[in-house]
Parts: sequence; structure tokens; C-alpha cells
Amino acid sequence: MDQFTINLLFVGASFALYIGIAIWARAGSTSEFYAAGRGVHPVTNGMATAADWMSAASFIGMAGLIAFTGYDNSTFLMGWTGGYVLLALLLAPYLRKFGKFTVSEFIGDRFYSPTARVVAVIALLVASLTYVIGQMTGVGVAFGRFLEVSNTTGLLIGACVVFAYAVFGGMKGVTYTQVAQYVVLIMAYTIPAVFISLQLTGNPVPALGLFGEHAASGEPLLAKLDAIVAELGFNEYTAHHGDTFNMVLFTLSLMIGTAGLPHVIMRFFTVPRVADARWSAGWALVFIALLYLTAPAVGAMARLNITDMMWPNGASGDPVSVEMIEGDERYNWMATWQKTGLLGWEDKNGDGRIAYFNDGDADTVAKMQAAGWGDANELTNFNRDILVLANPEIANLPSWVIGLVAAGGLAAALSTAAGLLLAISSAVSHDLIKGSINPSISEKGELLSARVAMAVAIAVATYLGLNPPGFAAQTVALAFGLAAASIFPALMMGIFTKVNNKGAVAGMVSGLLVTLIYIFLHKGWFFIPDTNSFTDANPLLGTIKSTSFGAVGALINFCVAFTVSKMTQPIPQEIEELVESVRVPRGAGVAVDGH
Repeated sequence: MDQFTINLLFVGASFALYIGIAIWARAGSTSEFYAAGRGVHPVTNGMATAADWMSAASFIGMAGLIAFTGYDNSTFLMGWTGGYVLLALLLAPYLRKFGKFTVSEFIGDRFYSPTARVVAVIALLVASLTYVIGQMTGVGVAFGRFLEVSNTTGLLIGACVVFAYAVFGGMKGVTYTQVAQYVVLIMAYTIPAVFISLQLTGNPVPALGLFGEHAASGEPLLAKLDAIVAELGFNEYTAHHGDTFNMVLFTLSLMIGTAGLPHVIMRFFTVPRVADARWSAGWALVFIALLYLTAPAVGAMARLNITDMMWPNGASGDPVSVEMIEGDERYNWMATWQKTGLLGWEDKNGDGRIAYFNDGDADTVAKMQAAGWGDANELTNFNRDILVLANPEIANLPSWVIGLVAAGGLAAALSTAAGLLLAISSAVSHDLIKGSINPSISEKGELLSARVAMAVAIAVATYLGLNPPGFAAQTVALAFGLAAASIFPALMMGIFTKVNNKGAVAGMVSGLLVTLIYIFLHKGWFFIPDTNSFTDANPLLGTIKSTSFGAVGALINFCVAFTVSKMTQPIPQEIEELVESVRVPRGAGVAVDGH
């Protein structure tokens, strides 16, 4: 059976499973559409939350970022997992106790302000749409490679699948579909990692193999990787060579951004009791850890495999020949990925070999010239996002593993896309239509508007995925920055302080606008006279990188909110009592049966 047929079987079977679950768990009320009837077991919810969170960025992109940067990109692991600790300790149980369907509804009611609710909806829509574009684009890329269709066709197929199970299933259907998607994606991520760890270290546990010995050389695997990449002019894999200040700020931005992402928070509204919300966050961390503990090993081992393939005789020997790439089946993956435009090479000096090294380092260039390998890196394009998808082919694993990875990559992208689209539709139907435009709408009418809003959101996300704005690919962290600067502070102040409505609105608007303006200036998206381009290194904007600014935006939000609140009237007595009742631990289980 050829590879295309195997890929089709794995992907087709997984899609049939998702749609079948959606039909079985079809939402019949607004409670089921928004919160799955508040009847999801915490273990089930933890698994669904893990799938909701582990997007194409986690499954496809994270290992690539770690592989080509090394230690410094551990910030992604620390920030994303740390965000769940904040959720479990500071947000999830209290938001569940409040008993609302959406984040915007909590903000509107707690700050007794329709304006606060609308501002929260705007922040939610901007962050969620930015995030979902990447998921839909990832669907197109995965389909284009594994099913041998165009990117456009793949994206349209993915949109139809999301439509089939998200529009009709709502939160109830999405929850149980995400459980299945988690099983698919975790198997697709860990099984190839186990194979590769066994090949390189003899240890079937990738996280342990990472710190074991390289089977071929007998050296510690990380020490061997450090030596090889350093010889080619790259930074040592395990060395810290970044900006510690921005590293800390970036980690913090990811943490509070994670804790403020609406599609993640919504999951904690689905459990029966307040205590279950905390347990759900704990279980989510367990399920996320299975992938996140494996990701560093996947990145390091893939980098070692790629380097060994480009320098089969060692970094002090000869680089791979063009003849070998074209004639050795071990290199078939390069020809396959070259067709996607995400991998490219060129024999620039015509010596019949493809030299891979850091041509930005003068000493390395001089060394390569002396060895006769020219002065330019001839691996001209290696998109980091292909690493996990290409890993089984690089390691020459069985065809069924490649098919499983195809299904896993699509599961990761589709699970997060469904969660984001559900957050968007809930904000439009429940917070805008029912909350502001037509408060007297019937439950049937609200359910219909939620499904229409979901369909429109899918159409918009598909269009933007096909025609992404130029800045979308540059600002993966924008969604986190926006959530960190606008939504997270409002939730924290709503639960633990007596900030009033004017303070909350002023804080959210300030944090959101300052963060957006800062990012836009750094990326050069605003035209400013006498300025060619603003970059993260531009001294006019200080030393804080745009991806790290979410934490600063959150601080601005807090400061403005407290200042304005102190200068205006205190919160009403009934709101103060509401805040106190949400924070009081006693009676936490009363939400269902009093225990």
C-alpha cells in the first residue's frame, strides 16, 4: 500500500470519528452549546482542555523552535504550562462558582457595566481570530503535504470538518471530539519520538533518552549535539545565549496570556462543581505534560538527525552530495518537502555538494572556504514548522507512523480551531446579541444565532487562512499579548479586588491599546516619517521585545484600573457582596448537590 493511501486511511478514519461523536453529542440547548450542560467529568474535561490548548503551534511548531534555538526556547514550555498553574489556583474555581457561560459575561456582570462586557468581547474577538488564522493555515499545510492536494483545497476540507462537528455539536460535541483528538495527537507525537529515541539512544522514553548516551558514538547525546552545531558555527544547543530580561518577560507574558485566553477558560464552565474546575486544570496539566516533556527530546534528536544527514562524514568531513540526495532513498523526504516550498537547497558553488553551516559567522565562513565548501549555506530554506511532520520520514520510520503523524497534526489544529470558534460564536450570540442587542431573544433563537455566528466565524477564519494578512505569521504571540494585557487583569481584579466599572474599562482599553501600538511600532506596521522600520532592536522603543510586551501591558492595565477606581465612586454594596461570595471557599460544592 502506498504512502498516500495510508495517509488517507488515517486522516479519513479520524475525521469520521470526530463527525460521528458530534452527531452523538449534538447540543440541544444553549446550556449544552455553551457549557456542555455542565456535566463533564473533570478527567474528561482535562483531556479536552489539553487538546483545546495543544494547537498546531504546540504539535507542529514548538519542537521546531526548540530544535533550531535550543535552551532559550524552553520559555515556551515554562510559560504555557505555568499558565495552567495560574488557572488552577487563581481563576478556574472562582469563575465556575460565578456560574456564567462566557468570560465576557463574567466581566460585564462583575463590573456592572455593558461597556465592560463589550470591551471584553472586542479583546476576545481580536485575540481569538488572530489565533485561529494560524490553525486554519496549519490545516492547509498538513493537507497539502500528506494528501497531495493544494493548500486551498486542504483548508476548505478542514473548514467543512470543523463546521460539521462544531456548529451542530457546540461545546458538548466539541468536548467529546477533543477527547478523541487528544488521543490521536498524543499517539502521533509520542510514538515517532519513541522510535527515534530507541534509534539514537536505545532508551524508549524520549525524555530520558535526551540525557542518555548517543548509541553510535558513546557520548552523551546533548554533548554530541553541542559539539556538532558549534563546529558548524551555530550556538551551542544547551547554552543560554539570549536576553535574560526579555526571556523572563516573555515567559510571564505567555503565562498570564494562557490564563487569559477565553477558549481555554470556557472549558472550566463545563464541569458540575466548583472543585471539579480545579481538578480539571490539574488533569489538563498531566495530559499536556505528556507532550511537553517529550518536545525537547523531539527537537534535539531531530536537529541531530538533520545535521548528521547533511554531514554524513561528520562536521569535519564532507557535506552531503547532490547525487546522494537524488539517489539515496533516505533523502526522499527532502524531495517531498521541497515540493511544498517549505524546504529548499542550492549548490551555489557547483561542487556537487550541499554545505550546511552558519554563514553569518565570519570564522565559520573562513573555515568552510579553507575546506573548499564555499562561503554560503546551501540549505537555503528549512521552515521550522515542518520538523515534527517530517520527523518520521527523516528517521525512515514505517509508513503507518507517517500516516499517524498526519492525523495528529490535523487533530491538533482542528481541536484548537473548534475551541476558538466556539469562544467567538459565544461572544457574538450570548454577549452581543442576547447581552446587548436583543435581551429578550428566546433560547431557540439564541441557539440559532450561536450556530450562525459559528458558521460565519468559520467562513471568516477560512478566508483569512487563505489570504493571511502580512503580519499574521509574525505575531503568533499577539493573541497571548492581547489576552495578557486586557482579559487576565480584568479577571484577577474582578475576583480579588474591589475595582469599579470605570476602572475596569479604563484598564482594559489602556492595556489593549498600548500593547497593540507597541507591537505595531516594533513590527513597522505604522508609517512614521524619517523612520525606515521599527524593529525589536530599535533603541527608540527600548529593549523590550514585542513578544514580551504583554506583561507590560498587563501592568499598565492594573495601574490604570486602580488609579481610576480610586478617583471615582466605589462599587455598589451588592457587587461587593457578590465578590465576597465568589471568593469564600465554604459551600464550593453547592453548585450541584451540596457536597
